[in-house]
Order: sequence, then C-alpha cells, then structure tokens
Amino acid sequence: MFPDGSVEIMPTPAAVRRAQELGLDLILVAPTAEPPVAKAMDYGQWQYEQKKKQHEAKKKQHVIQVKELKFRPNTDDHDYDFKKNHAIRFLQEGNRVKAVVQFRGREIAHVDLGKKLLLRFAGDLASVGTVEGQPRLEGRNAHVLISPLKAGAGPKDPSKTKEPENSSGSSAPRVSGPAVARP
Repeated sequence: MFPDGSVEIMPTPAAVRRAQELGLDLILVAPTAEPPVAKAMDYGQWQYEQKKKQHEAKKKQHVIQVKELKFRPNTDDHDYDFKKNHAIRFLQEGNRVKAVVQFRGREIAHVDLGKKLLLRFAGDLASVGTVEGQPRLEGRNAHVLISPLKAGAGPKDPSKTKEPENSSGSSAPRVSGPAVARP
C-alpha cells in the first residue's frame, strides 16, 4: 500500500525500490498473510504511532488488585461495619478482597469464631461479590477470597424484569428449537 492509496501486488525488491523513490520505508504490516502485506511509510512515524497506540491501550486497562482486610476473632461491630464498607468500595472498583482473621495466643482455640466471622462477612458482601471457596485455615490465619460480580451478572430484582407472554396467553415458558422426546 502506498501513500497515494494505490494497492498493488508486486515482488519485494520492486516494492522496496518504489518506496525508496518516494523517500519512504517499506514496513511489513502483516507478514503471515498470503501474500505478505507491506506499507510504504516513514519508519520513525510508524514507530511513534505504535508507541502511542500501546500507551492508549495501557491507559484504558484496569489491573485487578487483591485488597486485604484483617480481622480478629473478637472484632467489634463498628470495626466490622467499617471494614465491610471498605470491602464494598474495593469490590465496586473491580478489585478482589481477601478477608483474613488473625488468631493470636489462645485465640487459636476458637477457630470457629473466626470462621463464623468470615462467613458473615461473605454473606454481607453477596450483593457485590462472589465468594471463592470456603474459609480456609492456614497456620494462625483463616482467610476467604471475594471477587467482584461480573458486569452483567448480579442479583436480579424480579419486580423489574417482565417475561414476554406467549401468543396463547398462558404463563408457561416458550420453548424454541427442535422437539426432543425424553423418557
């Protein structure tokens, strides 16, 4: 492809010669295509454009981080609510949350309190995130991972969705596709 808009199929040496006549470089755009596609343009300008495209793509992407919230088995309600609100904000931003209950000293004898706390935490965040597995105990810490809900997923409000009615007026679900007989 040449700057004047002409597209030709020609041997490589002829294409290089024509690009040099125009004072440009021959850049391979799609080397795996059949025949390979090349473009006559300034190589420095092409590098600049590629760098600019990569920079724009990098600006638009979101890196998912794992935010960790630490609890103790006897965490007070106010502290729990405060950390729960932080977790909701983290999940709405698209980050994952790792809730950790640390056991110190004799607290390790009451692992059940820590697991109850994590299950309560996971239940409270069910509207904004999904739990990845059950609370696990590793050493003196119990933890659970919570991921944000997908963009289209989430708890549906049945009052806002209305199913289309069949032409027959019945409330039975409409079945499409070939009929299948099942025993």
